[in-house]
This record gives sequence, C-alpha cells and structure tokens, in this order.
Amino acid sequence: MPPDTLEFEEPIAVLLKEVEALSMMESTPERIREIAALNRRVESIRGDLYARLTPWQRVLVARHPARPSVLDYVNRLFTEFTEIYGDRRFADDHAIVTGMARYKDQPVLVVGHHKGGRDTKQKIFRNFGYARPEGYRKALRAMRLAEKFRRPIIAFIDTPAAYPGVESEERGISEAIALNLREMFALEVPILVVVHGEGGSGGALGIAIGDRILMHEFAIYSVIPPEGCAAILWRDSNRKVEASEALKLTAPDLMAVGIIDEIVPEPIGGAHTNLDAAASLLDTALDRALRTVSAVPADERLDARYRKFRAMGSVGIIEQGA
Repeated sequence: MPPDTLEFEEPIAVLLKEVEALSMMESTPERIREIAALNRRVESIRGDLYARLTPWQRVLVARHPARPSVLDYVNRLFTEFTEIYGDRRFADDHAIVTGMARYKDQPVLVVGHHKGGRDTKQKIFRNFGYARPEGYRKALRAMRLAEKFRRPIIAFIDTPAAYPGVESEERGISEAIALNLREMFALEVPILVVVHGEGGSGGALGIAIGDRILMHEFAIYSVIPPEGCAAILWRDSNRKVEASEALKLTAPDLMAVGIIDEIVPEPIGGAHTNLDAAASLLDTALDRALRTVSAVPADERLDARYRKFRAMGSVGIIEQGA
C-alpha cells in the first residue's frame, strides 16, 4: 500500500493499484471503460467506508499527514495574510502560526497550530504541532492586537497536545495556557474556533475559547490522546481503540453534549483527498458563523461565551445522575 494509505483503506488501495496499472497500458475504448468502472467502484467503497468510521478510524483520518493545515486554509480562504512572529519575550514558536488577513474583504486575525504536513524537515521545524509557551504567548500578543484594531479572530486547531518537554515546563507552559484562557474570555471581538484536525488537551484549548466552535466531520477533540488514556487507565497503550470509543472524541459525540456548535462536512474520503472542496465547505460554515456572531452586541457576546463554557459537561453529568 502507498505510505499514506490508512489501515482501513486497503480495499481502496488495491483498486487504485489496478487503475494505475491499466493507465500505463495502451489506451483503448474498452480499457477506458474499465478504468472508469474501477474509479466508480473506488468512490462507492470510499463512501461506504467513511459513512461508518469507528472512533479510532476517525483518529487516523484526523492525523493523516496530508490533512489540510492552517496555511492550506489561509491560502484558499483569506487574502493579504501578513504573519506575526515572536512573543517579544523569548522566541518565535513555529508550531503556532498567526497573522492579520482579510476574509471576504473583512479584516481578521488568523491563528492556528501547524504540524508540518508530509515533509520531515517541516515537521521538525513545526515541532509536529506541539506548541511551546512562547507559541501561546505569541498567539495572545496577536489576539490583543486584533482586539485593539477590532478584528474578529479565527482560530484553527490541530495539535496532539502542548509540548511536554522540560524546557516547556521551565518557561511556564501551564501559566501561558491559563493566561490565554482568561484573556480570551475577555476579548470583545468575535472569536470563531475551527477544530479541523486533532484537538488535543490543553494544547488545543490554549487558543480555542470562542463564541462558535466548528468541528470538521472527521476531526477529533479530546482531553487526552487515546494511547495516553489507555496507558493511564489500563497500563496498556495497545487498548487505544477501546479508549477512543470511551473518550467520545468524535464530532457527533461532542455535538450531542454541547461541546461544539456545528459539524463542518468534508469531501468523501476526508479533507485530505480534496483540499479545495474541503476549503469550500468550511467557507460556507465560517461565513455563516461570523455573520451570526458579529451581529450580537459585544457585552451579550461576552456573557454568552462565558455561559457556553461554564455549561460544558452539564449534559453528560445530568444524564449520568438521572
């Protein structure tokens, strides 16, 4: 199988290999029809597979190396993007990207995690999406600028977690995330959050306080990765499949308990199969959400934002106690 093929996509990979072999042969009307039939079968199987993904399979899709990054969406949905670097205290953290831009000609601030994509050098450069304290401080510096210039904030979430290294602790990762949480609740400008890949723990939450939380169909959002959960609960990280089911980390699960506000559909086969289509689907949801949130007076928006997060978890607690 190709290196980017997910374990449950093997039937698709076999058919695509047949298509590739036929495409290298001399073109004839019969062969063209055969290739077209195989491609239709591929789309049919892909649609069936993605219509009934298990939680663990959704984890694999969310972590796909070709999953669109924040810059993929910036390049397709925004104009005049001007990146902001550094926290003015220690360094620039490349795991978080932020900058001023225009969305449908409206000035906005974009901030988001970046894992680095397929390229190994880029992954190392971006620290695989594990943000350090200076990344969260850079994000807050940019968000305060957005507040000053009355620009809505659009945050893209895709990280396994905050960086857990010793130097991260030495520079105050917990304080940096906690400060962001406090300050984002007080920002008067509209804030939209898009969980488009992996929303991991406090590393995700550090830039994920918002008025509307949108989540891609095959993204995940959880307090801990399934492997870590399995290792803690059962001392066996191999029970990650079981843990992924228990964590309720899928978009439908989170929508049901009020953690997110809207599920953004993806192209058949996931956002990584068609970046332009994925961006178009997000554009529709983003535009609608921004118009809705911007129409609310700032004081009402702040109050609703606070109440929204205070209410999180109450649905599950009430049902469990009933």
